Amino acid sequence: MTQTPLPELLRPNTLKDFVGQENLVGPNGIIRKLLIGQSTNNYFPSLIFWGPPGSGKTTLARIIANYLKKEYFEFSAVSTSIKEIEKIMKKGNLLPPVVVIDEIHRFNKAQQAKLLPFVERGDITLIGATTENPSFEIIAPLLSRTRVLILNQLSTEDLRRIEDKALKHLKIKIDKKAEEFLLEAASGDARVLLNVLEIASNLTIKHQPLTIKSIEDALQRRQYTFDKKGEDFYNVISAFIKSMRASDVDSALYYLARMVAAGQDPLYIARRMVVFASEDVASPTALVVANAVFQACNTIGYPECQENLAAGVVYLATAKKDRSAYEAYMKALNDVNTFGNLPVPLKIRNPVTKLMENVGYGKGYEKYDEESYLPEKLRGKKYYLKK
Repeated sequence: MTQTPLPELLRPNTLKDFVGQENLVGPNGIIRKLLIGQSTNNYFPSLIFWGPPGSGKTTLARIIANYLKKEYFEFSAVSTSIKEIEKIMKKGNLLPPVVVIDEIHRFNKAQQAKLLPFVERGDITLIGATTENPSFEIIAPLLSRTRVLILNQLSTEDLRRIEDKALKHLKIKIDKKAEEFLLEAASGDARVLLNVLEIASNLTIKHQPLTIKSIEDALQRRQYTFDKKGEDFYNVISAFIKSMRASDVDSALYYLARMVAAGQDPLYIARRMVVFASEDVASPTALVVANAVFQACNTIGYPECQENLAAGVVYLATAKKDRSAYEAYMKALNDVNTFGNLPVPLKIRNPVTKLMENVGYGKGYEKYDEESYLPEKLRGKKYYLKK
């Protein structure tokens, strides 16, 4: 006999019992309005739910299917072929079914394209769920035929409400410090919260409250919402670079710690620091420091190289900033892309042969000439403006 996991047992079936996402399901939420409108105009659009793990994407999809009173099919793009989904879509039901595809970003472009005609004709109501940015992971034609709704990470208060239900169901209590630790460690993920509570309750002597020790044993490791190929990956690395650029050393160290704790490749972090040293820092010594950090990470590895990374971040974040060289080069590159291969002035061409000398190569060249050597079309243009 298989025991039903706690997250499944406590999964709400109505909007009234759903916790969080007030912007979507509250009195003025778009989902509530769409469901009310559907009862009169019999229309409900296909949707893409974008949000972090444990924010309620699948639960909300099931609640919608229940309200629409339509046949409901749920698939995971990780373990389901598009052919299996096509069988459902070709049944020709009088009432088009609700088809939920979890992790829809896992389908490649060709697989996603096969969904298009069914969504376009209204043969199905598609609800795709993804933790990845749909702008990059979902093909444009499918995006244009669906409405993207963003689910936010659950707040501490949202998690507390879910926790209260779980404690009542399990008939256990939790001491205050253990509760605070659990709410922080869950990182806004209701599924993590419930799984940890269920495991911790089985590790605790009957009638005894849950303690930090039992929560730690159940959790094993804090849940870091950092996918090395996902949306949060780009958000954190962006925050890291921008914090160093703003000379906000504390923020830069925090985002460094986020990446290290999540297991990010130290060489990736160090490479970004090398690029930053040339783009943003006034002193050429910065590149020497950043390269030294990269070499140290390559030689030592984790865990010790996190100290090298931290030292490098402090140096780069506190150093004087100057993007003049970077900005000047980008202006020059823009002119290259705009005007192509403009003729090099004759006076700075190398007169390798007598013929070249006779036609004017190198004529009038002076070693310390102050005249612009840019092509005639760009003569006198200034790219580098020293601050």
